[in-house]
Amino acid sequence: MPSSAHRLGNLPAEATSFVGRRHELADVRKKLTAGRLVSLVGPGGVGKTRLAVRAATDLRRGFPGGAWLVELSELRDPGLVGNAVLAALDLRDQAAVEPVALLRSYLEDKELLLILDNCEHLLDAAAQLVGDLLASAPGVRVLVTSREPLSVAGEHVVPVPPLQLPSPHPGEPLARLRENEAVRLFADRAEAASGSFELVASNRAAVVDLCRRLDGLPLAIELAAVRTRALTPEQIRDRLSDRFVLLTGGSRAALSRHQTLRTTIEWSYDLLAPAERTLLSRLCVFAGRFTLEDVEAVCCSDDVPVASALDLVSSLLDKSLVIREDAAGAACYRMHETMREYARLELREAGEVAVVEERCAEYYLSRCRRFAAEGRHRLLEWLPWMELEIDNVRAVLRRCLDQDDARRGIELATCLIWYWVTRATTEGVRWLDELLALAPAPAGQPWPYFARGFLAVLQSDPGAAAPVLERGVTAARSAHQPAALAQSLAMASIAASMSGDRASSRRLLGEARVAAGGLDDVGATLMLQQARALNGLLDGDLDAVRSAASDGARLSRAAGDLYSLGMMLMNQGFAALMSGDRRESERRFAEGLGIARQLDDRVAQCYLIGGLACCAGPREPRLAAQLFGAMERLRAEVGASVNPGMAGALAHARASVEAVLGASRFAADFKAGQQLSRDAASRLALREAPPPATPPSRRGGGVLGQRETDVARLVADGLSNKEIGVRLFISERTVESHVRNILNKLGFSTRAQIAGWMAAPDEQ
Repeated sequence: MPSSAHRLGNLPAEATSFVGRRHELADVRKKLTAGRLVSLVGPGGVGKTRLAVRAATDLRRGFPGGAWLVELSELRDPGLVGNAVLAALDLRDQAAVEPVALLRSYLEDKELLLILDNCEHLLDAAAQLVGDLLASAPGVRVLVTSREPLSVAGEHVVPVPPLQLPSPHPGEPLARLRENEAVRLFADRAEAASGSFELVASNRAAVVDLCRRLDGLPLAIELAAVRTRALTPEQIRDRLSDRFVLLTGGSRAALSRHQTLRTTIEWSYDLLAPAERTLLSRLCVFAGRFTLEDVEAVCCSDDVPVASALDLVSSLLDKSLVIREDAAGAACYRMHETMREYARLELREAGEVAVVEERCAEYYLSRCRRFAAEGRHRLLEWLPWMELEIDNVRAVLRRCLDQDDARRGIELATCLIWYWVTRATTEGVRWLDELLALAPAPAGQPWPYFARGFLAVLQSDPGAAAPVLERGVTAARSAHQPAALAQSLAMASIAASMSGDRASSRRLLGEARVAAGGLDDVGATLMLQQARALNGLLDGDLDAVRSAASDGARLSRAAGDLYSLGMMLMNQGFAALMSGDRRESERRFAEGLGIARQLDDRVAQCYLIGGLACCAGPREPRLAAQLFGAMERLRAEVGASVNPGMAGALAHARASVEAVLGASRFAADFKAGQQLSRDAASRLALREAPPPATPPSRRGGGVLGQRETDVARLVADGLSNKEIGVRLFISERTVESHVRNILNKLGFSTRAQIAGWMAAPDEQ
């Protein structure tokens, strides 16, 4: 599931034409040049997101690190704003570091544009995060869309008004009318919807009236235009006008823009068939993307039969009331935030909120129970489903907390253990802690405590792991669940070993072995072998590591448990490395890295690339230095700390490579490795790609021209392009060209790297 290529940004392709906004685009460009935070502020449906994406698309070439869109409309929990930014940047919450701290560390030397979309319901959290990032990452600029400003120091606000309205004068030339923004949008969307619409003299008056009556609001205009499949512009105008007259009591008083949009949505809603209306209102229960299977399970009933779900969703899609947004190779859908708000009002009016939310909660709990039962054996199938559905699952967890439904919330969070382990460790800790604080796990339920202890061990936090695992052991004993008891004792043994309490570790491991004795339980046996292997690495007992990891690898391979197989291969690799068998070590690390890439397990990739660096050291020290650099980049991206049982071997190999190469050569190759994307680093480690070119010495001659050297020196002094232009009497555009050439020649992506290269001592 890793991305196939290193992408500089994640901006979506624009599915429809972009109309107008030249003034606003120029204003955004100007203010992002002068400042580092620009907020596009306007009402719902005014087109803030489209404007932000277009502006970012136009500007991204000026950002070596790309432009990254963070969609917040589907997020309801302020505490997860940092996680959303991590996910958008393709980073991973898989260690002990809090998301905001990880972002600060990752972005501190980056030059990129971050777009936070739909912040209005998360203003405080978004403002806090933006303030933190602007303070710690001087090369980052932020573009925000919101219904109100963030009120952060240095914020530049760009109001986003409705589209320019057409002149009501009947003598306006048709050619000029076609250039009007609102009219162009209506005509473009009507032509796309009907396939035959054209603005002509006979319909111009109706189109002008419509655009003016709709106050130039893009969403309202698009909802009206799509109806040209069945109605003429005159019919659409007349039907909408009747609604507006009712609202204003027949007066000429203008509606507020909010009322205009609400009335247009209401008109579109009332034109739907009864089953379409019912389904649309129920769809608001999905916080994020949803599939047809989700719709059938949650939203269908006697009045909306399962057999009609596909036709109804297709009809809502045709009417622009639902948006298609494919992900993970699956057709999925979402609602515009303004549409979701309206649908929720209709659901409340129908008295269905409680029943639909209950159906939604039970559906996701049922699916996640299957994930818990099958997940470790079918991770490649289940993880993409979880990544697609996680916003909906989060919404159910949040409702459990808000409604004091601890029993269901604890079970749901526990069922997600394999997602938390491989994708969102600190988030899993947060949910479990909040839910277990609400109420203890139900009697006879040891697994919530095991899950929390497992995550603490992954975070190298044995102090947090020990007490919850002790509660899990007590619960498992009282419920007579030997498999849960064996796994809890084995995990507690690992935690004790990490904290340096070897006596307790051996005692707990012995108790785990007794509890697992006679059980035909794959999970219990694998956890026991993992505890034996990790404890053996910490104790230096390589025979125990080899024995446990060999048995564990055989069992996990037979069971199709890729996560456990990857861990066992890593254990085998380090045991072989410490024994001096580099050929065997490389074979195990290479297979493990292949599995880690399949699972997109970033922490495992970090360790395994480091292991392969150790293997390369004696014969290929430059390759080893580059792989150590790649490992360090990965470690920083996930916030991982090196496992104590593996740290000694990694440190010794790195020191040996540096001694062979010399400090300067090692530093250059290490830095070259740090520039590699995760995928490129893995391919290099597996000998699927040639080593990267290292930045040349400044004494090499001919690397940079004289003018480029002058520019590089001033970049290293911290001057902006404008300041460099003044100093060298050249234009800012010329400076930009020189900086771009310098980056290309040196294989760099940031100004900070240029500064480091200029400051580094040359090889003698």
